[in-house]
Amino acid sequence: MTERVVVIGASGFGRECLDALEAMMAAGERLEVLGVVDDSPSAVNLRRLAERDIPYLGTRADWLESGTDRASYVVGIGNPAVRRQLVDELDAAGLRPFTAVHPSATFGARTTLAEGVVVCAGAAISTNVRLGRHVHVNPNVTIGHDAELGDFVSVNPAAVISGEVVVGEGTLVGAAATVLQNLTVGERVVVGAGAVVTRNVPPVVVVKGVPGRWSEEPECSE
Repeated sequence: MTERVVVIGASGFGRECLDALEAMMAAGERLEVLGVVDDSPSAVNLRRLAERDIPYLGTRADWLESGTDRASYVVGIGNPAVRRQLVDELDAAGLRPFTAVHPSATFGARTTLAEGVVVCAGAAISTNVRLGRHVHVNPNVTIGHDAELGDFVSVNPAAVISGEVVVGEGTLVGAAATVLQNLTVGERVVVGAGAVVTRNVPPVVVVKGVPGRWSEEPECSE
């Protein structure tokens, strides 16, 4: 049976989700991408979808009203808090999340992926790793052995999560950031691009610099 999938979000990560889905189809997965849903797509992103022959299906309300019984969804929104809100709405409507994994990603033994996870091209995920619901693993990310990422975590391109690290729900790890081994990063943290986390991080802070230091009130961005 062919799985029919809709991507939520027409901007950058949404189209990277399309890349993963198209690569899965090229590798023989029985998938059909129905199109992309976005409440306020830019003209540029609509043009980019048209250039790759991906239909724009309208807003979430349009899509939900059109009848969605036979489609699952992938949320291509980088902001963890926004992603959680969208998932709550879609789950309440009875829709099923789809787990998208680019065929070029590599995995060690005994690694588990919860529903709605997206793993992009070139990611290297080691042994005994656990990825929670709707985790986003961007291109060329490395996740070390025995790491655990909570629900709605985003790990941006080329970041490194070392072994035995625990990352709390809703945290964003910025591009090329590194979390050193055996550490815990709290919930709803933003680890800035290029930062190096060298000690445990409390919840709801922004980490910047080398070594990482933090302040309150994170502002997650896609």
